[in-house]
Amino acid sequence: MKPDDLNYRHLLYFWAVAKEGSITRAAERLGLSVQTISTQLGQLERQLGQALFAPQGRSLMLTEAGRTALVHAEQIFQTGEKLRQALAERTHTRPKFSVGVTDAVPKLVAFRLLESVLRPPLAVRLECIEGEFEHLLGELALNRLDLVVADRSAPQRANLKLHSHLLGNFGISLFGSADLHKRYGKNFPQGLDGAPMLLPARSDPLRSAMDAWLEANEIRLDIVGEFTDSALLKTFGRAGLGLFPAPAAMHAEILSQFGAKPLGPLQGVSESWYAISTPKRVPHPAVAIIQAAGGERLVG
Repeated sequence: MKPDDLNYRHLLYFWAVAKEGSITRAAERLGLSVQTISTQLGQLERQLGQALFAPQGRSLMLTEAGRTALVHAEQIFQTGEKLRQALAERTHTRPKFSVGVTDAVPKLVAFRLLESVLRPPLAVRLECIEGEFEHLLGELALNRLDLVVADRSAPQRANLKLHSHLLGNFGISLFGSADLHKRYGKNFPQGLDGAPMLLPARSDPLRSAMDAWLEANEIRLDIVGEFTDSALLKTFGRAGLGLFPAPAAMHAEILSQFGAKPLGPLQGVSESWYAISTPKRVPHPAVAIIQAAGGERLVG
């Protein structure tokens, strides 16, 4: 049977009879004659080649084929209702764009990547969700998200068809409040010995790169805090509680928002950000825009 062979009006009549338990009550519910319901239900059964009901007293009982048909009929009508709601929503609101952002991605990075999709000509309704990397990948695989922005690429797994698009690789500098900058910024990096430091958690790829840089330069720091949330790390940095790493290209925003100045670049230390998506026949237009110009927005 081809899709256009099935009369969905007949399927509606079948669904109503199954819910009401009799043709008479289904006819009252639909405002049709008993003869119309009975005739078209018979046509559906002939088309499917199986009886969908069996008499039980004055009522009708679903056969095994009828129970199977009812499950699919309800799914079809639920899908139809979702289609109607989605089209109605598009008429009155911006199209939704759901993005997951991992905790390790700096808020300034996320803002630069995403703020343009709120403006014409795209002008989407942004739904931004923060979470752990593995959880967000699961939501993406279930099509509950359109995109995930992360500091690492998606793992290659047979059960997860995910595409990781490198947005860019950006150098990292150390930043500090005015007092810390004055105290430790004159002889960089040798003058950092004993400086209070706020670092990413050891699970963050940036942390291992920083540890290697500190060891290579024989610098011993006073680690006063470790954070999985980059925004919280910078908030402590704004309070002058320690030096902290951040993208060198965003020095102006970091000065404005956190009152911190760069002490110097961490040579050889960089951070990468990825836009992770699932292959779709009709991808969300915002995904392509972010992938195409993501790196330019981060350094622009």
